[in-house]
Amino acid sequence: MNKREAIGRRAVIPARDSTTTRARRRAFVALGKLTDQQLLDLRICDLRLTIKDTWIAACVRRLYDEISDRRLRFRPHCWLSSEWFSPDGIPGIAIPFYLAHPRLVRLEKKMMLDVEGGTRTSCMRLLRHEAGHAIEVAYKLDRRPRWRKIFGNASRPYPTHYRPKPFSRDYVLHLDWWYAQSHPTEDFAETFAVWLRPGTMWRRRYRNWPAMKKLEYLDSLMNELAGRRPMVTTREKSDPLGELKMTLREYYEERQARYGTDYPAFYDMDLRRLFSESPEHAKCPPASQFLRSSGAKLRNRVAAWTGVYAYTVDQILREMISRCRDLKLRVHRPTDELKTELAILLTMQVTNYIHSNEHRMAL
Repeated sequence: MNKREAIGRRAVIPARDSTTTRARRRAFVALGKLTDQQLLDLRICDLRLTIKDTWIAACVRRLYDEISDRRLRFRPHCWLSSEWFSPDGIPGIAIPFYLAHPRLVRLEKKMMLDVEGGTRTSCMRLLRHEAGHAIEVAYKLDRRPRWRKIFGNASRPYPTHYRPKPFSRDYVLHLDWWYAQSHPTEDFAETFAVWLRPGTMWRRRYRNWPAMKKLEYLDSLMNELAGRRPMVTTREKSDPLGELKMTLREYYEERQARYGTDYPAFYDMDLRRLFSESPEHAKCPPASQFLRSSGAKLRNRVAAWTGVYAYTVDQILREMISRCRDLKLRVHRPTDELKTELAILLTMQVTNYIHSNEHRMAL
């Protein structure tokens, strides 16, 4: 997707740190020296990572400041886990472990082609969303009749897939994939995130949108909650780092299967239009080779345009490369012209994928 900010800096540790802190510091340094294969053989619970003294801690403090600026007394506790989520019944936020170490960020980038929450901007976007879930739990908001009338029944079965409507104005736009449309609780969390973000100017942005009634209700609701103590204050954690017994290899095998696609694409006509299978061009460079060399920039550009996970875009791109190889297509036109047309073609195929397949729930 977009260029990533430099991440992973640690705060300077005082000379007189505890034995536990020194051990964690040594483990932190040692982790950076491991090869990919050595890392993949490690169990997640053995990583010995914490949020403290990482760049994530600064993001969490910023979230707390934003909440405090709204006169809310709620502070969601945060911990490292396998992915971004806020558990049912727990007013807290789980943050993916790989963000706590620059070496693991590099591995995540290699295995998944993207790092969800890997910049301060994207991390804050996700923290605000998850804080919406957490505050809903903390004040039992989904039990209010008015909440249910505005957002829907939170007890509705949570889907594993949903089919987004990209042009709907009934929902705010915050995370990719029109995530507010997936479930009433996600609709609330997305609305809260838009409301919380400083400088969002949501009244202007959503003027004349049906989604405005949700923002106005939330604004009124948060003003009502200002200064009030949460009703649910448990500091329990779901799937904390120390309980994740799977290896990193098993972790990435599961995630790659989740974000992969078996979408039956039919590219042949479009690929034959862009490239040549004529014998007279047999000595021209293979189209499959051209696609591979252009793949990273093309994939990242299309992922940013469409909001689709980069790993999924890459699967579609790989299918196109395979078809070029099978059809023995060749590059016989100026490459700058081809790059533009390929970006359009890949975007079209990804868009078709969006509309032809229900999107997996990811958060």
